[in-house]
Amino acid sequence: MSDLEKRFGRIDIYLFDLLLRGNIPEGAKILDAGCGSGRNLIYLMASGYEVFGVDEDPSAIQEVCRLAASLAPEIPESNFRAESIESMTIPETSVGVVICSAVLHFSCDEEHFWAMLQAMWRTLEPGGLFFCRLASTIGMEDRCRQIAGRRFVSPDGVERYLVDESMLLDATGKLCGTLVDPLKTTIVQNQRCMTTWVVRK
Repeated sequence: MSDLEKRFGRIDIYLFDLLLRGNIPEGAKILDAGCGSGRNLIYLMASGYEVFGVDEDPSAIQEVCRLAASLAPEIPESNFRAESIESMTIPETSVGVVICSAVLHFSCDEEHFWAMLQAMWRTLEPGGLFFCRLASTIGMEDRCRQIAGRRFVSPDGVERYLVDESMLLDATGKLCGTLVDPLKTTIVQNQRCMTTWVVRK
């Protein structure tokens, strides 16, 4: 493992970009919703941020707790919870940043998508930042096969809940949020698309 990987982990490159541009202030409380084993939390923990993590997988939460014990033993284990995002117990308006990386495209349907989105939005304090990476049809509209509603099969053969530009802009308006950056989409060699959506509350 390189020194860079030890310091930053496998942090999402667009999350790293937000850090570089000062969009995540020092001392902010940060929630990683759908945190997995904590790949986006390594640098944040080591840099003194108070972080919270929610994931449905108890083994992933155990791994994040081990990570925190090593990098930031002052963070209590109670900050990490094996819960679904839509039912999480993180208090309202309690964090300054929410990270949601590669999670919302696992929504079952529109109701599930909005339940997760609104639960995350509620945890944000006024002026807080919502960072989201999720699969979309943007740039590959003619290559994604629709199954039902917003569920599509991408050329990589995987079925996901896929958003598009108009839906994300509409959702930004419904949340009464403001885009921090234009929507940015990466096309992964004509197999799938990943869009970055960053909103200020």
